[in-house]
Amino acid sequence: MRAARLIKMVLLLQSRPSMTAAELARELEVSERTVTRDAQALSEAGVPVYADRGRAGGYRLIGGYRTRLTGLARSEAEALFLSGVPGALREMGWEDAACAARLKVSAALSPSLGDASRTASQRFHLDAPSWFAEPKTPELLPAVADAVWDDRRIVARYRRGDGEVGRELEPYGLVLKAGVWYLCARVPRADDGTASFRTYRIDRFLSVDAGGDRFTRDEEFDLPAYWDGQTERFARSILHAEVVVRLSAEGVRRLPHVVDPVSARDALTAGDTPDEHGRTTVTLRVESENVAHAQLTGLGPEAEVLAPESLRERFAGDARRLAGLYATP
Repeated sequence: MRAARLIKMVLLLQSRPSMTAAELARELEVSERTVTRDAQALSEAGVPVYADRGRAGGYRLIGGYRTRLTGLARSEAEALFLSGVPGALREMGWEDAACAARLKVSAALSPSLGDASRTASQRFHLDAPSWFAEPKTPELLPAVADAVWDDRRIVARYRRGDGEVGRELEPYGLVLKAGVWYLCARVPRADDGTASFRTYRIDRFLSVDAGGDRFTRDEEFDLPAYWDGQTERFARSILHAEVVVRLSAEGVRRLPHVVDPVSARDALTAGDTPDEHGRTTVTLRVESENVAHAQLTGLGPEAEVLAPESLRERFAGDARRLAGLYATP
């Protein structure tokens, strides 16, 4: 533990001109007295750590010293690619590895590039959770993440409907979608006796035993392509009803923003050509009549529901109520 701390201290001093004892103590999560002892230990080991006295003093490396301890470990290199997603790293338990990787990269950079990490973080930030939702980190996420990195089989129990199901899984990849974590895994022995890829919400896992053997990963597996296919299939699977809508040009433009994008794309692709008034008639697949009412209300007068008649009557009733509300000054 102390050896790792001493290495981190050298890398910190190598990446900056000087650091005070308080700054080092904060970065290393130790007391200033421990910083003093560590600096003395480094000096005795031949690392030229120099302490400047006085109010503006601090610790620095002299003589252009640069450590050779900058080789990235596999875990640090993998975490570095995710370092732009600090919240995700923290939830998976990889924050320390990413921090060490960034320090090693900073130490390896020339002095003119020493502020690269600071300038990048000032200009780019990824906020993954959706609006108006408080994200909750699944308790078992770190164990699942470790198994994903290590290609290690897990035995998971999870909620399905009103019951519980146990599965042996080969965890291939993690996806963070709108603040919700998903595991994409291969089930080596599915119900039909064949291996298949499936997707699981990690917040529904009740237990995870990650002590299994390693599995041989299918190198042809493409996580982004798999996820895109899964999300499109899911979107189509919940669209059980159809409505016929006549849209203005503005309604056509806004349709993908108020209904499912997959449904909007299908409807507009198969829709009629605009009539003499520039209005386009489309058949739109929706989750239900109630959902369609809520979604299409957002288009206001840019959409006219033609069928089913029951939904058209609901919009006609809305129009009469609105007319009554705005008829009186």
